[in-house]
Amino acid sequence: MAHSPQIKIPATYLRGGTSKGVFFSLQDLPEAARVPGPIRDALLLRVIGSPDPYEKQIDGMGGATSSTSKTVILSKSTRADHDVDYLFGQVSIDKPFVDWSGNCGNLSAAVGAFAISSGLVEPGRIPQNGVAVVRIWQANIGKTIIAHVPITEGAVQETGDFELDGVTFPAAEVQLEFMDPAAEEEGGGGSMFPTGNLVDDLEVPGVGTLKATLINAGIPTIFINARDVGYTGTELQGAINGDPKALAMFETIRAHGALRMGLIKHLEEAAQRQHTPKVAFVAPPADYLSSSGKTVAAGDVDLLVRALSMGKLHHAMMGTAAVAIGTAAAISGTLVNLAAGGVERNAVRFGHPSGTLRVGAEASQVNGEWTVKKAIMSRSARVLMEGFVRVPGDVF
Repeated sequence: MAHSPQIKIPATYLRGGTSKGVFFSLQDLPEAARVPGPIRDALLLRVIGSPDPYEKQIDGMGGATSSTSKTVILSKSTRADHDVDYLFGQVSIDKPFVDWSGNCGNLSAAVGAFAISSGLVEPGRIPQNGVAVVRIWQANIGKTIIAHVPITEGAVQETGDFELDGVTFPAAEVQLEFMDPAAEEEGGGGSMFPTGNLVDDLEVPGVGTLKATLINAGIPTIFINARDVGYTGTELQGAINGDPKALAMFETIRAHGALRMGLIKHLEEAAQRQHTPKVAFVAPPADYLSSSGKTVAAGDVDLLVRALSMGKLHHAMMGTAAVAIGTAAAISGTLVNLAAGGVERNAVRFGHPSGTLRVGAEASQVNGEWTVKKAIMSRSARVLMEGFVRVPGDVF
């Protein structure tokens, strides 16, 4: 019986924010995988180790969580005033598909560093010492991200003293600007609020009618009040992820919210669109112990937010969901804004399972439509390993 030898593909394993993933330069992929389609998906599934009925991804690079089952493909940008095109693939852990419907805000923090180190940014744009401004085209959602990457002696600086809750060790700070983050092209008819309302009554069979803010900003997100589903907003992962009934409830809410937002046409389509929309529950400030055992005091935050990603409660906060939080907080009358006290603001600090995070956004209303020029937050990134990934040659 003949056996196909393994092939090796240049790749880099990076942490970006509270996520990590396998990064590729488009030109380094096998030729058949340089275009979207089933061959590319099959390759990335095998790299990550999916689908895995054991949900451990032992035979791949994935870490068996939504935060660590991620892939990125970068190429020189063909668009004016951009340096690099960034395509993100969220790999399902137990099912054979890659979700291309949204961005990863956390891994966005690593895109600039990888682009510089891989020669995808023109040398003249990189200072010997200082900050390189990398202009990123986020290809999944058609948006611009500006990454401010620290440079020391002509190379990306990765070490530093910037601390990010949800990441164990400090690193260099990378500031991200998500430009015009509202209203993804694929859903919502170009509106930040696809239903036209700041708060909707969302009917969810088996759950009830919930107040919900449905927003397209950063990533499509469904915000509900924690108290309406029996929670306080201080929960850690175990309280949700160890409860199959709770997970099923949130998935039902997510599916009906996706339908209401116009992201899907039929409920059953939600199962093939796990990455978006996100569902999150909010609550006013309260004291709690974070997952690391650190006390988060009510006075340290403006509100509490817990969000689910790929069917599980996230251990911290997705970067794109943070953009949605910051944007919604800036608009009086949304559930996020009301949980934060109902006052006008252009920045918000919220509590999540691992600690706190600050995000800024300035929203305005133009001709009756809400818009936000940009959302800003700081993350960090670090190369964990570089070289090659290997996959069986018969994978595609």
